[in-house]
Amino acid sequence: MASQDFDPGLRDHAERILALMKQKGFDEAQVSVGLRRLSELNAAHNEPSLLRSSEQTRVSLLGLLDGRRASTELSSLDDAAVATSVDELLAAARVAPQDEANVVSSGQRARITQGPLRVDPDSLADKMAELLAFRERETPSFMLEEAAASHDVNAFHTLTTGGSDLSGVAGSLSLSCFGTAREGDRSSSFNAAGGSTHDWSTQPAEAWFGLGDMMRDTTRQVVTQPIGAKFVGDVVFTPQAVADLLGWLLGQLGDAQLIAGSSLYRGSVGQAIASPLLSLKSRFEAPGVLPFSADACVAPPVDVLREGRLLTLLPSLYGSRKTGLAHVPSANGWEVEPGTTGRAELVAQVARGAIVGRLSMGVPAANGDFSGVIKNSFRIDDGVVGSALSEVMISGNVAQMLKDVLAVSRERRDTGDTALPWLRIGGLHFS
Repeated sequence: MASQDFDPGLRDHAERILALMKQKGFDEAQVSVGLRRLSELNAAHNEPSLLRSSEQTRVSLLGLLDGRRASTELSSLDDAAVATSVDELLAAARVAPQDEANVVSSGQRARITQGPLRVDPDSLADKMAELLAFRERETPSFMLEEAAASHDVNAFHTLTTGGSDLSGVAGSLSLSCFGTAREGDRSSSFNAAGGSTHDWSTQPAEAWFGLGDMMRDTTRQVVTQPIGAKFVGDVVFTPQAVADLLGWLLGQLGDAQLIAGSSLYRGSVGQAIASPLLSLKSRFEAPGVLPFSADACVAPPVDVLREGRLLTLLPSLYGSRKTGLAHVPSANGWEVEPGTTGRAELVAQVARGAIVGRLSMGVPAANGDFSGVIKNSFRIDDGVVGSALSEVMISGNVAQMLKDVLAVSRERRDTGDTALPWLRIGGLHFS
């Protein structure tokens, strides 16, 4: 569907505001005007609860004055509101710290439209009905606290004084839920799943984004047991836990750690930093995702890890000017390539350990050391999945965990902005 089918006139607004910022005296400026249209069917406590449609405007302004940077957001295109925000932004820029690395993008141009821009509202009701019917039929002890079936369309237009001119329209269908299981006066901990796609007609609701697996697992987590004695063993990370591991790695490759000088990998491009079983690349055109960075640059596809070897860092435009490293634009959306081992075989290979649904580890130490609680997890003994676990901690080093990946599953869970497998990792300390 062409972008003309969804034309809220965003470019005209962006041009007007950019001209105003230049008139007020900014040396450089960036303006992004966006419009989100959401149609959503909500459910609560196992019953449909609300059908609604909404429209939200978002205006993001960034201004530079003598190397000083200020930014703000507002939700109105009213002339008076915009003028007041620009004046306040100019005042903030005058007292901001000076930094010669501050700059706006130049010469970036792209027009991208993807995903369903219109949808039959009945399809939202149909998908929610499928999910509720599955819960009642297969997991009646699971209390669906909240769920949503939605159609989301996000459009934006970004202009900079450097001549960048970017626009995008992305439509997607999303399904999500969270809840807990109850048996008598006992209940499990909360669990959740969800994601986005361009077309959900190919599978029933519970087959998308691990929703059915999550609900089944939660019903088995009402009764939990401690792990027992301390030991060193293996974990099988579910895709949700793999996302935690991935988030730590991407943080090491981005601005905050690179600028602070605390990244473990600043000097490691070209070197093996992970198991040769791991390959990581971008997914910048996934459902609901467009290949544009927050600093108004086109983000081409990028390989981060190839068979464990680090191929690039990910500094933003500001980060590259601050550190002297090459600029690598990035957006949301990542995937780990599938392996050759079946998911069931991953578990069968574990002599002693656990399947980990979530890892709550806070912020690891600068060298990657961590200690965290594993949640929504099950014990494994001699390759057999046992009881759900409670109050179990694992400790180790996150950087070492990447090297200690022993197997990667053939299966992956696709949530739209991620496609992640199950990982078997050795050498974790259980307590």
